[in-house]
Amino acid sequence: MVLPAWPVPVRLRAALRAGLIDQEATMNIADQPAAGLAVAIQTGDIAEVGRLLAGYPGLAAEQFTGRGGGTKTALHMVADWPGYFPGGPQIVPILIAAGADPDARTSGGAPETPLHWAASSDDADVARALIDGGADLETPGGSIGTPLDNAIGYGCWHVARLLVQRGARVEQLWHAAALGLLDRLEELLAGRPGSEDISHAFWQACHGGQRRAAERLLNAGADLSYHPGYADETPAQIAATHGEQRSNVIRWLGEQALSRP
Repeated sequence: MVLPAWPVPVRLRAALRAGLIDQEATMNIADQPAAGLAVAIQTGDIAEVGRLLAGYPGLAAEQFTGRGGGTKTALHMVADWPGYFPGGPQIVPILIAAGADPDARTSGGAPETPLHWAASSDDADVARALIDGGADLETPGGSIGTPLDNAIGYGCWHVARLLVQRGARVEQLWHAAALGLLDRLEELLAGRPGSEDISHAFWQACHGGQRRAAERLLNAGADLSYHPGYADETPAQIAATHGEQRSNVIRWLGEQALSRP
């Protein structure tokens, strides 16, 4: 889609200078309506989102090229890390009503939907809005796998539980362990998983703070010192970490302390 000319507003330049939006995550300034939409989304300006969508038909569904060369959509902007943009849950249905595809994927080696992104920041309100708008719960191929894979892998427990509540399949032993789903854990253990799978599930149970699941897996032969190839933490160390939602609040508090007299 060729977008009509759009003058870069003063508010966009001011927002970039003030650090109100992530310049690296924002569209290239040449994609001017997209840049304006990114500002409106990241600052929670719902009225401006509506004005831009009305003025530029097709903007909601467009794939935009970012500074790194990959593409994403307006819904990805709402769900982008670190998440929790003001007005995000209200903006999602506005974009979908204007033609945004909740299952659109980014380009690159691990194409992800907006739900993958919300699942990686633990923004459960945006994830819920995406699911309400028809997002597929089982889309594979993300940075870890499905949205549930991403949510559990990144310690995004609120979105992980939401996905299961809304119908996401718990097919892996480590899913059931991390979420403390003990009945499902027993069903999957009945399939006689290997020692590596049991130890990985044990590690994830510790990651999710699931004592009963961890005990069951340790009694099933899990290695108390195991850690997966993608992490250095032992079970004891990963149990001491914060989930992504709490970590987000800690980062936010630090930013507030630096920005205020």
